[in-house]
Amino acid sequence: MKATLYPASAECPTALCGFLVIDKPAGPTSHGCVAAVRRAYGLKRVGHGGTLDPAVTGVLPIALGPATRLLPYLRGDKVYRAVVQLGVRTSSDDLEGEVLERTPPPPLDIAALEEALAGFRGEILQRPPAVSAVHVGGERAYVRARRGELVELEPRPVTIHSLQLLGWDPAEARVELEVRCSAGTYIRSLARDLGEHLGCGGALARLRRTETLGFDLSTAVDLDRLASAPPPPLLDPLAALSHLERRQLLAEELSGWRCGRALPLRAGDADQAGNGPAAALPDAGPDAGQDLASGLTSPATLARSIAEAPEQVARSTPGDVDVLGQAARTIPGVFEVLGPPACATPGEDIREARTAGSPGGPAGSAASDGSRGAAAADHPAGDAAAPDGLAGSEAPDGPAYAILNPDGSLAGIARLDPNGLLRPRLVFDAAG
Repeated sequence: MKATLYPASAECPTALCGFLVIDKPAGPTSHGCVAAVRRAYGLKRVGHGGTLDPAVTGVLPIALGPATRLLPYLRGDKVYRAVVQLGVRTSSDDLEGEVLERTPPPPLDIAALEEALAGFRGEILQRPPAVSAVHVGGERAYVRARRGELVELEPRPVTIHSLQLLGWDPAEARVELEVRCSAGTYIRSLARDLGEHLGCGGALARLRRTETLGFDLSTAVDLDRLASAPPPPLLDPLAALSHLERRQLLAEELSGWRCGRALPLRAGDADQAGNGPAAALPDAGPDAGQDLASGLTSPATLARSIAEAPEQVARSTPGDVDVLGQAARTIPGVFEVLGPPACATPGEDIREARTAGSPGGPAGSAASDGSRGAAAADHPAGDAAAPDGLAGSEAPDGPAYAILNPDGSLAGIARLDPNGLLRPRLVFDAAG
């Protein structure tokens, strides 16, 4: 299939596959932006790449069509421009919360602020805000906080790759920062902790996301642009996967790939990366790849053998993802065959392959990046947003590879196992 098919006719909206980057204004929710995209393109299969609170502005990547399945494989790092108000403590660690205390800041200059910021660079432990979507005892933290319960969340490891002081307004006691951080970082927590370190408290006053999942403001369009026809063209999915190493299929490998067979890693494949190396990922463990050791010729063969036991297989309606039974989930490397067991080309635009613990968790996972619980609650499962902490590099198996068709278009995603085989995780349908 072509990576970007635009414009599509009203009679065939499912031909769309790509990304749209919205420069979200203050006010609309992330789900509201998704709804606007659905209306503009006449397409239901739309998801966003990370919730932004209504008050937060900036980069909101939106995936259309089969590209929604690529969200967990995009870069995980994010960049923000934040304004921190010193001298105040609030219930939500931003200025939208209840003011708990006001304390005049001490005399500060650029040197003192730089010294204070130094302790927040690199790998740190960060306590999420009480008003957040983190689960506590099976319930969102913000739900407990709104009931008046005291919520103390455990600190979590995050990485602040860079923290730059952009400005200091002593009259207003406001600090402007640029933050490049890992997924799961709360900018509200950073504002709170900076204020605590200075002895006066701090809260987030304003936040703008300038980069996420490999997209930045240079490719973003205003939300109002969707109100006029034609809607903006989509970005090629391959542009969002430039950080992944690449493996191009030979013509004779194409049918095997579409049936879910693993690919050998050829010499020179690692040199085909886009703009950077694949993310370093934890080793899959000593048991990875045991499906080959058991004598099965391919993951597809295993899937078909399991499919012969109907009581272990749940079949969904056409157009949805077929899910193999529990027996399949316990075997590393199993490929979920979406379509007839004979491996005929399915009619779906994309087929999905998963292993136990692979990307693709439920949409609406805990919000981060300074987004509040209210924004997360507004995000229904149908939006297919990439859970923070999964995007980019948190899958438990080997490095991801973008698999290309012989003509250079995107054929899918594979991950490298300890045996040096590229195992399919997503397979794009040639009929798209």
